[in-house]
Amino acid sequence: MTAVQGQDVDIPTEDGTADAYLAHPADGRPHPAVLLYQDAFGLRPHLKGMADRLAEAGYTVLVPNVFYRHGRAPVVELPEFIDLSERPELFSKVAPLLRSLTPDLVRRDSGAYLRWLADSPVVADGPVAVTGYCMGARLSLLTAGAHPDRVAAAAGFHGGGLATDDPDSPHRVAEHVTAELYFGHADNDHSMPPEQIKRLEDALTAAGVRYRSEVYEGASHGYTQADTDAYDQKAAERHWAALLDLLQRTFAASA
Repeated sequence: MTAVQGQDVDIPTEDGTADAYLAHPADGRPHPAVLLYQDAFGLRPHLKGMADRLAEAGYTVLVPNVFYRHGRAPVVELPEFIDLSERPELFSKVAPLLRSLTPDLVRRDSGAYLRWLADSPVVADGPVAVTGYCMGARLSLLTAGAHPDRVAAAAGFHGGGLATDDPDSPHRVAEHVTAELYFGHADNDHSMPPEQIKRLEDALTAAGVRYRSEVYEGASHGYTQADTDAYDQKAAERHWAALLDLLQRTFAASA
């Protein structure tokens, strides 16, 4: 098993400083970069653990606190185990933070994250990959559309609202995407129903984007997050296999 080094870092942005977590193999060498976007509950130990797992596979992983404008992580106080059925007030605190992150802010922030990675001595030269969870799937797609010269692969897992009627819906960036995409949708997810999945796939197909879109049967929205009541171990391991396969293909092609 590869030894991993993890540390908290600060990233200068156009609107301040974003706190973040950086994980990378502890061998002193540069490695391909992965930008990992949080779910709505934010940067916390579980996400750092996910970054460490990717670092063990040979990648340098950056997990920014995308809510940094509202404070350093944890922006919202979280229980050790998140059960929304017992704490409905938690999402009422998180929802305004989520809504405040407009596509324009995502484009600006993602540019800052990518510039920081490009300047890091533990990041190899070349393109980066992006992965995101729940709201992070939206950020992943928007980042791929905003920075096609830098993003070679982007994944989104149990994302919601990826192809709505909204003029700013993420699927509308499809024509700008050059990355290979992967989506692992949750089954029976009211935030990403079958009609939205089809709209997303139709937009990607029309734009000539290389992609794979799969529904994880029986898995709930949030299935990768082991510190929540939505966690599904079988679906989570399927996600790891799909993500690592995407990363391996991407960085083998860019080597």
